[in-house]
Amino acid sequence: INEAVDRLFLVSFVAYEVEGVMNALKRAAARGVRIRVLLEPSKDHGGVVTTDSFGMMKAVIPQAHLFIRNHTVEGAGNAGGSVHAKCAVADGRSAFITSANLTEAAMDRNCELGVLITGGTVPAQLEQHLDALVNTKHLKPA
Repeated sequence: INEAVDRLFLVSFVAYEVEGVMNALKRAAARGVRIRVLLEPSKDHGGVVTTDSFGMMKAVIPQAHLFIRNHTVEGAGNAGGSVHAKCAVADGRSAFITSANLTEAAMDRNCELGVLITGGTVPAQLEQHLDALVNTKHLKPA
């Protein structure tokens, strides 16, 4: 998050109780970084989680562009599926791919694993893939 200069795309199943991450996102927004976030919606909004990550994200970073999976697009997969991927891509130059959700438990207590890739083709390819999901409407604004 701190490396992002122009654009940042985050993907997580859920996001809550992550003050450090939210503070970093606020600083990125203040720098003019375009922030896009894909999350699983709450049960009240057709998802499978009890936490309203979207409400929290909108309140803390109102500039963020929030997305959900669009189950109505052909080839988008089963409507019963959920967002299980977890990653962050900054400017197509750095990618963090992890098992950790954006939660206090994942950051402070759980045994999680992730890999940070800086440079090379993987960050750019991951960003292009996420962009393609938006452009083909497989992801839609929340």
